[in-house]
Amino acid sequence: IAMSKSFAYEGASRNVRFNCVTPGFIRTDMTAELKEEIKDYYIKNIPLARFGEGKEIAESVAFLLSDSSSYITGEVLKVNGGLYM
Repeated sequence: IAMSKSFAYEGASRNVRFNCVTPGFIRTDMTAELKEEIKDYYIKNIPLARFGEGKEIAESVAFLLSDSSSYITGEVLKVNGGLYM
């Protein structure tokens, strides 16, 4: 995160943006291997009460790459269902 913020500061004068996406628990083959009690523990603590989908991460990244985020740089986008608020 610190490196991305440093890059954002340096790249800003050249209109190059740097941001971070920090995903939470995402439904993948790897999280499917977790024990049910571990999954249940996290789901109970995630305000949206579910694991995310890969598509949700991809859409977040697509937003940051789009012109819709042209005034966003040096930021951390937490895509985690509210787990780490």
